[in-house]
Amino acid sequence: MTDENNYLTQKKFEELTKELEHLKTTKRKEIAESLEYARSLGDLSENAEYQEAREMQAAAEERINQLEQLLKNPKIVAHKKGSTISLGSKVTIRKEGEKDTHEYIIVGSEEANMQERKISYLSPLGEAIMGKKKGDLFAFQTPNGKKNYTIVSIE
Repeated sequence: MTDENNYLTQKKFEELTKELEHLKTTKRKEIAESLEYARSLGDLSENAEYQEAREMQAAAEERINQLEQLLKNPKIVAHKKGSTISLGSKVTIRKEGEKDTHEYIIVGSEEANMQERKISYLSPLGEAIMGKKKGDLFAFQTPNGKKNYTIVSIE
């Protein structure tokens, strides 16, 4: 995990806690039942059901371990409305020479999701705008070269 500080919103913390509980109780039980059934089929060396159940078990245990590490010392972020971009800020930016704006929410790595317009503060764009204020100009390296942007608004 690249994010040394596990910044999470309260909502994401609760979501991950529920997922961990589900994996430790329900999912582990389901996998144990699948393994037991697969063992009952006989020869394990050529048993596809057994191999699949073992792979599911490994994936579930890996996710449990990942969630336990993430939830061990989370830093719950409660966004304070201010004039400076920080974790939890909703930011509107405009590329130089364009009329269209783009809106993003700055979050920790675990919550980043481009479909929801949530970007990590560790991403290149996130790093470029952290600490900026409304009206500030900043440059951002894109695959097509360096582009200039303006901070239109911060919520």
